[in-house]
Amino acid sequence: MSYVIGIDLGTSAVKALLINKEGTVAGEASRSYPLYHEHTGWSEQKPDDWVDATLEALGELAAAIGPEASAQIEGISFSGQMHGLVLLNGAGNPVRNAILWNDTRTTAQCREIERTLGDKLLGITRNPALEGFTLPKILWVREHEPAAFEQAELFLLPKDYVRYRLTGEQHMDYSDAAGTLLLDVAAKRWSEEVLAAFELPASFCPPLAESHGQTGTLLAELAQRTGLPATVKVFAGGADNACGAIGAGILSEGLTLCSIGTSGVILSYENDKNKDFAGKVHFFNHGKEDAFYAMGVTLAAGYSLSWFKKTFAPSESFDELLAGIGEVKPGAGGLLFTPYLVGERTPHPDSLIRASFIGVDGSHERVHFARAVMEGITFSLHESVDMFRAAGKTVNTIVSIGGGAQNPVWLQMQADIFDAKVVALENEQGPGLGAAMLAAYGSGWFESLEACAAKFVKHAEQYLPQPEAVEAYKGLFRIYQQVYTQTRSLNEALAAYRS
Repeated sequence: MSYVIGIDLGTSAVKALLINKEGTVAGEASRSYPLYHEHTGWSEQKPDDWVDATLEALGELAAAIGPEASAQIEGISFSGQMHGLVLLNGAGNPVRNAILWNDTRTTAQCREIERTLGDKLLGITRNPALEGFTLPKILWVREHEPAAFEQAELFLLPKDYVRYRLTGEQHMDYSDAAGTLLLDVAAKRWSEEVLAAFELPASFCPPLAESHGQTGTLLAELAQRTGLPATVKVFAGGADNACGAIGAGILSEGLTLCSIGTSGVILSYENDKNKDFAGKVHFFNHGKEDAFYAMGVTLAAGYSLSWFKKTFAPSESFDELLAGIGEVKPGAGGLLFTPYLVGERTPHPDSLIRASFIGVDGSHERVHFARAVMEGITFSLHESVDMFRAAGKTVNTIVSIGGGAQNPVWLQMQADIFDAKVVALENEQGPGLGAAMLAAYGSGWFESLEACAAKFVKHAEQYLPQPEAVEAYKGLFRIYQQVYTQTRSLNEALAAYRS
């Protein structure tokens, strides 16, 4: 039996999945690592912590299946947290900790990028300058830590650093490079114009590779340390959202992903590199060659429901909290929730806006509030679906993963609010499966990623929109869209009282 390994390098832990040719998970291992918050808004990690954790997880997988089976591992690929900055010196060593995607220190640098590039920013990079992206971090280090920046000769993203340490080769795939604000997304090359505007040499950027492209083999000493064969092929891999989409089979037009974790993502496949969303949603290269995806983000998706449970039902399970929500009609008895607990990303990049319940009256019980929270999260995600359709995209099938796919009532709610067929997965493995699929395709197991998905991605129940609920939600959604503009000034005024 042959195997591949998909490595998902997350913010809190790395997870390694061992997958056979049937798409069955034959083993998994994970290791956590610390986060460092030296100052408010800072979020950093030590790059070598990722490497050590990854090697330990690989060693655990190999030990679990034994040397005979380990010898049949053909390929490894990666999914990685996006945007994190790893600066390397001439010897290939980090000059400081990595600055992560959720670090918010770079607001001034974002404004500098906007002033410097103007309209060229969206024309080239297809994305606005946000604190999470990589270029603002580079500019911050240059301004505030000149001694460290003086040593830096190249930058990598998190998974690319781990892969470099495993193979000795430095590369970056297009789907991750698209989140740096340095890539010409449509042309699939580092932007000479952006690099020149910020006086960065072309040598500062690593060579680009396709996500399924082989970028080396495992170094002999690491093969011996982990128990994997030295012949194992190592592939570039992709950004976590791109790999999540691959792992959910989002590989053709009309297919969209709804992922509800702490944050929420709506991601829709796109063939047209010239599709223009005017920066209102992210537009990135996919992990599938010469494909793209548009993506909107809700900052507090599953977090909103977790907050509600922690605040109002801390001793109950989620099943107990949500008991009876299916008996409440769409609209939660006239109660509306906006999930802006930590600000919002799409379509309102606003760090000051805050959540609200609208329309509370004496007839409402806890079950109405619980349903309103779920509806509000889904309305926020629907903002992205609505913009996709307004731009001419077809959104008729949505694969739902994460916490929102664990509750049948919520799945039906998604179908009704999105007005699309919603499909759950039999065995959801997220970005790690997508990484394994890139390794399987790169190893020649399948003629295409689509053929791999047909084998590996298994659909479960599907939920069709109910016409009466669809109409009710259409009216409620338009009301929901008015809440942001009506309450923004009030939220700004109230910000002075938050402590």
